Amino acid sequence: MSKPSAVRILRVPPIPRNLLERRWPRTRGISREVKTHVKTIIEEVRRRGDDALIDFTKRFDGVKLASNSLRIGKEEIEDAYEKVSRKQVLAIEFAKSRVESLERNLLTRLSFRYEDDLVKIKSCIRPIPSVGCYVPGGEASYPSTLIMTTVPAKVAGVPRVAVCTPPKSRGKVDPLTLVAADICGVSEIYRVGGAQAIAALAYGTKSIRHVEKIIGPGNKYVVTAKVLVSRDVPIDFSAGPSEILILADDSADPHLVALDMISQAEHGIECVSIHVTTSVGLAEKVVKELEAIVPWSPNGETVLQSLSRNGLILVCENLEVAVSFVNEFAPEHLEIVTKDPWSIAEMIKSAGLILIGSYAPVSASDYCLGTNHVLPTGGFAHVFSGLSVLDFIKRVNIVECSKIGLSKISSNVRTLAESEGLLNHAFAVEGRL
Repeated sequence: MSKPSAVRILRVPPIPRNLLERRWPRTRGISREVKTHVKTIIEEVRRRGDDALIDFTKRFDGVKLASNSLRIGKEEIEDAYEKVSRKQVLAIEFAKSRVESLERNLLTRLSFRYEDDLVKIKSCIRPIPSVGCYVPGGEASYPSTLIMTTVPAKVAGVPRVAVCTPPKSRGKVDPLTLVAADICGVSEIYRVGGAQAIAALAYGTKSIRHVEKIIGPGNKYVVTAKVLVSRDVPIDFSAGPSEILILADDSADPHLVALDMISQAEHGIECVSIHVTTSVGLAEKVVKELEAIVPWSPNGETVLQSLSRNGLILVCENLEVAVSFVNEFAPEHLEIVTKDPWSIAEMIKSAGLILIGSYAPVSASDYCLGTNHVLPTGGFAHVFSGLSVLDFIKRVNIVECSKIGLSKISSNVRTLAESEGLLNHAFAVEGRL
């Protein structure tokens, strides 16, 4: 295997504009070719239901399914426990407990009472009725993504949580994914993936009832399908290829920086691994570490291609310039490894997740820190937060106003009602007084 010599070191300024031109908000819209392809799939699923799902699964996944096998039954889930180790089950339970703990803590802070001399207000939360979680799969398996998408929904109290994930070549779903689904309390799990799964969740088929919201990451076809159905069914956000940006000064360990770039790159050749530093010496050491480690890395060919295509090291003249670039880039994952990382973190306005110091790598947050790893990519961290219990609830305010309180606001109600030409609004208030 050749060395990853294509991991370039660039001086900033100038900021390489091509890095930013491919990101939101500069890039708008979807590839016309992909959009046309996905629209055809969605229309077929809406028209033909299960038959279309079966045909597309055979075409895209190489799996021939029977109509009664789309939903995975209890027996197959029970069998899955026999195919995984006790150690794996404990790891799933631990990861679930970490996410669950943080989400419950967040949920308890959302309900409150407010009272002044005018009104009493109780702010309440209610779960949405049903959610569809997309979990990437096929030849790869992501039980951790199942945890990240379903646990916040269950904490929120969503009564129906359905999961769609692509089958492997023999029509089976990874046993550990099924075990994770059972541990997390998933209501239904279906062996169907791609744009056709999103269409089924959005519009329903004979086997798959439609849901009220669709969440979860996927490839460009899944992301496009989510965008297209979002006119009818709410979604979370468009989560594309994963990203890491490591902001470091000369206090950082170049070996650890290289390991984190490599761990991100093994997600796939489209993943982005960027190191931003104020130290030329650190940048050069990181390149040497990459050249030494990559040839011997697991998934080395994928790592090499990813780093060659989307790996980059930027050397900035100072931390202010580095922070400015980070905020403009809006990375999915940001690691800060500097002498005073917390002060730098306070300056960050746009990032999906901020990880502080040498002992909070992205790979740990992907599994067991308790934070969610479904995060905005492609620059959408400018306007979106990572997935959380907030994506599965509605807020409603319960308001009580006394006659005295209403009388105190009545003149202001009349003024605003008159300015909008809605005098009956004023009469509705004054009639009570």
